[in-house]
Amino acid sequence: MFLPLVTEDSLGRPWVGRLAERWEHSPDFRLWTFHLRRDVRWHDGLPVTAHDIRFSLELFANPDVLFDNVWHEIESFTILDDFTFKMTFKKPVDALDSWRVYYPKHLLEELDPKEFWKWEFWTQPVGNGPYRYVRHVPKIMVELEANADFYGGKPKIDRVVLKLGGSAPLVELMSGNVDALTFINRADLPKLGQDPRFRVYHHTPTVWMTALLWNHRHHIIRDSAVRRALTLAINRRELHQVLNLPEDLLIFDVIFTTPQYWRGELPEPLPYDPEMAKRLLEQEGWRDIDGDGVRELDGEELRFTALVPGGATSWAPGTQQAAIYIQEQFRRVGIRMELQELESSLVRERLHSGDFEAGFFRFPNGVDSHIKWFGEDSWIGYENSQVARLLDIAEITMDPAEGDRIYRELMPIFRADLPITFLYPQVWTVVAHRRLKGLINQFRVDPVVCMEYLWLEEEE
Repeated sequence: MFLPLVTEDSLGRPWVGRLAERWEHSPDFRLWTFHLRRDVRWHDGLPVTAHDIRFSLELFANPDVLFDNVWHEIESFTILDDFTFKMTFKKPVDALDSWRVYYPKHLLEELDPKEFWKWEFWTQPVGNGPYRYVRHVPKIMVELEANADFYGGKPKIDRVVLKLGGSAPLVELMSGNVDALTFINRADLPKLGQDPRFRVYHHTPTVWMTALLWNHRHHIIRDSAVRRALTLAINRRELHQVLNLPEDLLIFDVIFTTPQYWRGELPEPLPYDPEMAKRLLEQEGWRDIDGDGVRELDGEELRFTALVPGGATSWAPGTQQAAIYIQEQFRRVGIRMELQELESSLVRERLHSGDFEAGFFRFPNGVDSHIKWFGEDSWIGYENSQVARLLDIAEITMDPAEGDRIYRELMPIFRADLPITFLYPQVWTVVAHRRLKGLINQFRVDPVVCMEYLWLEEEE
């Protein structure tokens, strides 16, 4: 229903204009000029203008709202005309954002920001996208209709009903009551993949990474040879099969930029080699002296506790399954990993405070996150001055080619140090009836996001 300034195209290439028709930036990436399309209208007929952009950014940063702090990063915002504006930022930034959408100033400017989350607008929204709001039933469904006035042309699917959850979404799909599921219990994927009525689509946006984090303050895990042995002991390809992840999902031991991932520029990961893991541990003095299956060194067992997220988060069940699988893999090479399940928020708190030995966690992939985990004040106690220096440079580097170069320099360091053990990136999976056409693996897989490009076609 609402458009961002830009988006990725069907091949994942940034950026294609949405509200913005074109844009320029200064060499230092602090001054950005955007030229809006002149043919985008709110669903009540009024044009979308630069005044709507400014209003929305100010609204998000309002102390009574605090939805988005980008306004605080802006030094000045100048409206040149109704369809052109300039933003000067306090530091170099990449202002091309496909997530943030904007709202109509003429409908909201008189409303009280203190009541932001209770505005009637949210239940009867007036957007500017390819679909218009029709009606909704709270917690049950939202009905939309194709916007005949959309600048890209009226979408081919006239009516869309978004069903919100429900007790048995798989039954809804199997019975023909819905055409697609966007949240899947991965345990159901083998059965759905064998059903000729459906297609399974995967997307790996590299936005989130699930990893086994090591606390480098712990005297056992501080040894890079031990971390290497721990990584060698995990059959990550089989782990992906256990979790019903895509067969061709990449395995990696380094941090990277998203384009590097899609171009296949990541170095070969460590293989699954439990025998090499045993030899490494032997070389470091870890041996099973008393024959109880656990290695010891100077009277101390090779044993540690890993935090595991629990609760109802969508990613926790898969992580719990991964933890149990890896626990058994470690047992086979003489390592004892105890598992402590906590609410996801408590796991995050313990990891951030350094109160842990190891932990399974999902964290965002990006330079800001990399600085927190691996930079000068690393949350996991990792110390490498060269990595910290390169990440600080990457943080202020807006040129994609230069960013790729910095991360190429980081890759061999990471592969040598193995500060954490990467397990798998987040995978978004959609199961759709074959009559729903236009979905493409990877960059056009979520029907809610790319509905305007889809159509229905009954097969004989």
